[in-house]
Amino acid sequence: MWYVIEGYDGEGVLARRLQARPEHLARLTALRDQGRLLLAGPCPAIDAEDPGPAGFSGSVVIAEFESLEAARAWADADPYVAAGVYARVEVRPFRKVLP
Repeated sequence: MWYVIEGYDGEGVLARRLQARPEHLARLTALRDQGRLLLAGPCPAIDAEDPGPAGFSGSVVIAEFESLEAARAWADADPYVAAGVYARVEVRPFRKVLP
C-alpha cells in the first residue's frame, strides 16, 4: 500500500537539512530503484522554487510499504530525523487515484 510521509521542519534548521541531504536522498533513490517511490520533494517556506535562506517548511514522500508500521519505521530512520531537521513526522495511508 502507498503511504504519505510528511516531515515538518523545525525553526532554523536549513544548515542541518543541507548537511543531511545526501543521506536523505540516497534512501529515496533506493526506494525509487525498487519501484516503490511515487513522489518526493521539499516544501519551500516561501512561494519560490528556490527559497534561498528562507529554507523549507518540510518534505513530502509518497512510497509503497508493506504496512503502516513499516512506513513509520522507515520514516523514523530518516537522516533528517537524526539530524533534528524535522520537528515532527506524520505517516498515513494514501490511496492513489490519478493519474
